[in-house]
Amino acid sequence: MNQPIDLVMLVDDNDTDNFISKRIIQLTKFATKVEIKNSGKSALEYLASNKDTPENLPNLIFLDINMPIVNGFVFLYEFGRFEESITKKCKIVVLSSSDNKRDIDQVMINNFVTKFITKPMTADSLELIKELL
Repeated sequence: MNQPIDLVMLVDDNDTDNFISKRIIQLTKFATKVEIKNSGKSALEYLASNKDTPENLPNLIFLDINMPIVNGFVFLYEFGRFEESITKKCKIVVLSSSDNKRDIDQVMINNFVTKFITKPMTADSLELIKELL
């Protein structure tokens, strides 16, 4: 991989998945910094509070679908209500263990979703994502 991404955000309520994903991102030097949010709600709050500081906004968000309260679908809906300065900078990759075809189809028709990958994150999946950015 060439130049690392500045900031990646992991949005997942599963601490083990976040730990594994963060380690893979670090080991592959995919990103310089990793911001972890354990809920869709805290991720949305982070984005809203940093809307005027673009350097704190992630270039890429790895989003889980199945989370309590604010799941991936609600996150995507709320994300779409942000200013263009946020929605243009923050690319979204859905990282989920869901193999539900309806879930996958529903996220892939969302304009903000760049790709769907199945957990666990791997160096190969990061390589594919890097090509899309």
